[in-house]
This record gives sequence, C-alpha cells and structure tokens, in this order.
Amino acid sequence: MALPLRHELKYLISDMQYRVLKSVLKPVLHLDKNAVKNGGSYHIRSLYFDTVFDDAYYDKIDGVKNRDKYRIRIYNLKDKEVFMECKTKAGNLISKRTVEIGRPLAEQIIAGDPYGLEKTRYGLLGDVYREMRTNLLHPVVIVDYEREAFLHPAEEVRITFDKHLRSGLNSIDLFNPNVPTVPVFDDAQNMVLEVKYNRVLPPYIADLLTFAIGGEAIQQAVSKYTLCRRYEQK
Repeated sequence: MALPLRHELKYLISDMQYRVLKSVLKPVLHLDKNAVKNGGSYHIRSLYFDTVFDDAYYDKIDGVKNRDKYRIRIYNLKDKEVFMECKTKAGNLISKRTVEIGRPLAEQIIAGDPYGLEKTRYGLLGDVYREMRTNLLHPVVIVDYEREAFLHPAEEVRITFDKHLRSGLNSIDLFNPNVPTVPVFDDAQNMVLEVKYNRVLPPYIADLLTFAIGGEAIQQAVSKYTLCRRYEQK
C-alpha cells in the first residue's frame, strides 16, 4: 500500500515570531489531543538510529532527496506509549510509518538485538530488522524538545512549534528521565516551526503565516536530528 505523502515546510523562528503567530492561529486552528491532555504542550523524546556509516546523517548534510530516518519515540518521559517510527523523505514530500512496540521490545532493539523482528507482520519492523542486519543500524542520539501542535481539517494542516531543543549527546538511555542533555541553539529563544499539509496549503492559513513571521523567517531544511549530533567529532 502506498504511503500518504505530505508537504512539510520548516523555519527557525524567534520567541517574538512564535508569540505573534500563536495569537493569530488560536482563533482558526485547534490544539491537537496530546496538547489538550497536557495543558497546551507536551514533551517529546526520540532516540534516533543510524547505520555504521552514518548514512542518515550524511544523506541529510549532502541534501540527498530520498532518505529514511529511524527512531523510537516516547512522550512526557513515560514508557506507557513507545513507538518505532520511520520518517521518509521523497523529494519535497514526506511520510511517516509508526508502530507501537512497548518498552521491552524497544530495549531489545536499543541493545542491538533484532531477534524476532524478521517474523513480524509489520513492514516497518521488518525493515528495522533488515537495516540492523545489513547496515548495522544502531541508536546514536537522544533528541528532546517541547511541542505545541495546532490542527485544521482543511488539507489536514498541522502546525507545530518545537521549543527547548536539547541533545542527549552520546547517551542512548531513552527511558532515563535524568539523562544529561544540552541546549542545541545558542539563542535560547530559537525554535523550530513546522507546517505540514496534504496537497495545497489553504490560502488563509498561508496568509496568517506571512503576516506573523513575514520575510524574516526563511524556509530551510532544519533537521533536529543533525542539530543534535553537531557536538560529535566526525
């Protein structure tokens, strides 16, 4: 079955731009369910994986158009919901596959043991097995941030503000709430704005974005994964 492909626009914005944009979006869009449950925002922690040759890292740096990134994700530093994900970039479009795996399987994968994944009925886990066996896919960095997410039903628009981005450096201790992390941005006010939609961004939402952030925010290929690995010696 073909994966749904969506557009994704990314920007680095300031705290002031965030405040203006949020004020104009709130009357038009609504918070996603996770934000509602957690008082407006929620914490995301992802443990990203890469091959023995750091293909995901260098493909991103080199601007390779078609690429995959594998990660295990948890919310609010809890192990109640644990997801294996693969984000695929296909030219200017993106898609994401997700399977809930639970903590025991997550710890098995983090430990480098793919046993049993070859028998799964989930294609994503089968791909993880293949990558672990052939390309030595393994965990490399923890990515932490706080997210506010707004939704609109037209074209399934999803606008997210990812704040307080921090890197777990060389730790892969996903479930440890006390793992040391460091801020990625020199300016603590910087955050990542992401705009996702299906085919066409509704004009009135595009106008709100232009009004709020103007020409000061430049669309760019921001990667939280590569930002969080910039401290490593390559």
